[in-house]
Amino acid sequence: MPGVERRGSGGAHSGRVARAGDFAPNTRLILLSAFAIVIGVLSTLGAVVLLGAIRFFTNLFFFQTLSFAARSPAEHHLGLAVIAVPVVGGFIVGLIARFGTEKIRGHGIPEAIETILYGKSRMSPKVAILKPLSSGIVIGSGGPFGAEGPIIVTGGAVASLLAQAFHLTAAERKALLVAGACAGMTAVFGTPLAAILLAVELLLFELRPRSLLPVALSCAVAGFLRPLWASAGPLFPLATPLPTSGALLSCCAAGLICGLVASAMTATLYRVEDFFGRLPVHWMWWPALAGIVVGAGGVMAPRALGVGYDVIGDLLAHDLVTTAALSLLLVKFVIWVVALGSGTSGGVLAPLLMIGAGLGSVLSAWLPGGSPQLWALVCMAALLAGTMRAPLTAVVFAFGLTQDVNAFLPTILGCATAYGFTVIAMPRSILTEKIARRGRHVFREYGVDALERHLVDEVMTRAVVSIPAVLGVAEARGTYFGSRQHHRAYPVVDDGRLLGMVDREAVTRWAPGDALRAIGELLAASPTPEYALPGETCRAVAQRLAAMGQERLPVVDDPVSQRLVGIVSRSDLLKPMRAQHEEESLRERVFRVMGAPREESGKEGTR
Repeated sequence: MPGVERRGSGGAHSGRVARAGDFAPNTRLILLSAFAIVIGVLSTLGAVVLLGAIRFFTNLFFFQTLSFAARSPAEHHLGLAVIAVPVVGGFIVGLIARFGTEKIRGHGIPEAIETILYGKSRMSPKVAILKPLSSGIVIGSGGPFGAEGPIIVTGGAVASLLAQAFHLTAAERKALLVAGACAGMTAVFGTPLAAILLAVELLLFELRPRSLLPVALSCAVAGFLRPLWASAGPLFPLATPLPTSGALLSCCAAGLICGLVASAMTATLYRVEDFFGRLPVHWMWWPALAGIVVGAGGVMAPRALGVGYDVIGDLLAHDLVTTAALSLLLVKFVIWVVALGSGTSGGVLAPLLMIGAGLGSVLSAWLPGGSPQLWALVCMAALLAGTMRAPLTAVVFAFGLTQDVNAFLPTILGCATAYGFTVIAMPRSILTEKIARRGRHVFREYGVDALERHLVDEVMTRAVVSIPAVLGVAEARGTYFGSRQHHRAYPVVDDGRLLGMVDREAVTRWAPGDALRAIGELLAASPTPEYALPGETCRAVAQRLAAMGQERLPVVDDPVSQRLVGIVSRSDLLKPMRAQHEEESLRERVFRVMGAPREESGKEGTR
């Protein structure tokens, strides 16, 4: 009936719990957990396929053999002809991106974030197939990237497709997409806890059981399956001596330097991207042009090509002299920035690990209080923390890769310092800057929603003006919707029981023949009205109001009696936000300074 505020969905309230708990009820948690286990298996298979593709194309491009053997591009015997290899790889990937799907371009993580926030976590089958293929070609032809960015997209795409096939909601797709992405990272690095923290700090944009549990389950499954195809244990085992007390200042210095380098790297990357954007050629050719720089870098420092996990291990073990580490650090930085700025397919984690470990190896001669291995590890983690703005992920990731307990505390301090520096110095991280350049802002400060902390019972209006059900339509129109109308809509009650909500539009559109009929009689044939319960969170009610396009809901004591106890409107839902504003902007004087005059409020206004 036009103008009557009802949706006929009162039955949806039957499962609503009036008493609030720690978490929102989620009856589909078991279903999501089952999906997460399957996704953990599929993402592990995706990681195996991707790493196999990298090995295959490495052998094909650098050694002209059809093999899946693990070989480093640095072992090639192509001479100066090696410059052509990244060019060919970049040209092939440019063709794939143009005639396949443009979504394979980029780091991987920014694309996943954008899909989660703005794409309802929908990914296409093309991405699931072409992303690992293109990444295998790029890295196999010498691209200075790691497998983690591509596998995050691949695992997320597989999970998204599975969720779409079973008609899950966008929120459920998001949870499974992130579960697939982080399971893929676990399969590559063997660091499940770091992958879970990556989800919390970068991808989920919430911390709820419906999202955290699937991520944890999928990462655990990937972690258990990893020894079936890769060697067990940490990727870069390390055992550094216990640092001395003098390491305190050294950790802070290392963190500040890494924060400065992270800021410079981010700024340089996007200036290179701007440079490519100004070229008078189609973006399809950019990866091939960048391949010239990558190939030239490979001539100067062959070990800078490819993934370089073996190089990271040597840097952490301090097996390279300072000059060699510095040369490798500079070449890796240049070719990585140019290649990534060209829009090719590649990740950021492995290059950051190598550059950070190289930086720490070079700085170790001037950092007292610890061994060179310690500073390589601290700088590796701190550069990751500063560049990606994910300090917890960086700390646990470094520990998971090395299992070096003695380095845990210095790593925390170095990562916290680098993170703090970049938060102050950089408006956005290397990941969110890419999204911002597309006109979309990502806000990464999370907190409990003020509407989640308050119940309807705390904000609702209790003194409700209602219309008796026995009142005739004409009389109600004149009494409640005349020139002295105070409210937009009124609840209609029969001996305290809610029958529905009516507004001016409703009573105006009722047929003239109904003017003498009681409003309750007209509402009796209508479906059960929509309502709120006192124990619901303000957020739940706000979401329902937004979905229905309404401005207020009647509040009843329980679904059975339907006794009206109040009404909650959009203005009522602003009350928790006012309280939050006071918490953020009003400074309180808790202890009175001796000799100072008393203040009744005890507050210093700083609005």
